[in-house]
Amino acid sequence: MDSVAKMALMEWTPISEGIIKARFYSKLIKLTVIHAYAPTNDAEEEEKDKFHDQLGEVISQVKRHDMLVLTGDMNAKVGNNPSGLERVMGKHGLGSIRNDSGERLIELCDFNGLIITSTLFPHKDIHKQTWVSPDGKTVNQTDHTLINTKFRTSVKDTSAFRSADIGSDHYLVRTTIKLKLCKVDKRGNIRSKFDLQQLMDVDVSKGSESN
Repeated sequence: MDSVAKMALMEWTPISEGIIKARFYSKLIKLTVIHAYAPTNDAEEEEKDKFHDQLGEVISQVKRHDMLVLTGDMNAKVGNNPSGLERVMGKHGLGSIRNDSGERLIELCDFNGLIITSTLFPHKDIHKQTWVSPDGKTVNQTDHTLINTKFRTSVKDTSAFRSADIGSDHYLVRTTIKLKLCKVDKRGNIRSKFDLQQLMDVDVSKGSESN
């Protein structure tokens, strides 16, 4: 976390092994960031149900006026067909296949008013691929960035960077959002002080009366 983000950090809360939440102060609105690691698509239904129920509960507790950004490895393939789902995704996802975790992610977005930003921008496939198999033969788009639908226009781009060395089988995903973070003012509201001694000055007193 850079120095600006540190100064703007209001609070952070570890929810579980797979979910963490942080809240930041910004110039006009506050920002809540949730980072999540979902069970794999092959996990037991009960495990996936528990994760998504918990994630949904965390989302429901976010302040109503906050910008909400949800990031992480959702193990979700959502595909590139937004037919009937334009409110939660665009047409620029990777591939045409949607797995069970993808269906769950779309349902989560639909219920909570979120949109999958990684499907909104017409990048080349290499900038949509977020995971590669150990043998390098299989690539998927399973890592996503979500944001409240009302802040959709604040997102300028989401793409993966293959050149970033992060020691993982996942590629770095970067989302550019128009938002100005500000230092938290922990002093609270400070009332202005007036120099009452100036009223003893005849010229100042007369000037005040004339106004």
